[in-house]
Amino acid sequence: MVAAQRGDGALLVNGRVAGYYNTVSASYGFQAGVQKFGYAMFFMNDASLNYLRKSRGWEVGTAPSLVVVDEGIAKSLSTTTLRKGIYVFFFDQRGLMGGLGVQGTKITKYEPSE
Repeated sequence: MVAAQRGDGALLVNGRVAGYYNTVSASYGFQAGVQKFGYAMFFMNDASLNYLRKSRGWEVGTAPSLVVVDEGIAKSLSTTTLRKGIYVFFFDQRGLMGGLGVQGTKITKYEPSE
């Protein structure tokens, strides 16, 4: 099965908005269902934040997940989360979904329209 996801977010540095980003992902593997979720990426030092900029936002990895109504678990193992100083936490999962697939993600900086 093939799946896609999209989302928008803000990069906070020292408690202030340093930019707005959107993510677009596609995955392929054993997966079925529909889910909604949020996630936060924590860049623990300047080197990890610079990795986002140097990689031009590209990420490849795997993302197993299981969601039943409003309870779920998800993990991310990717070219970004394997680096020291970058942590990802999933939250607010809803839907009915199960899967394990290979995923590619593009994180792009954008200027929001007012």
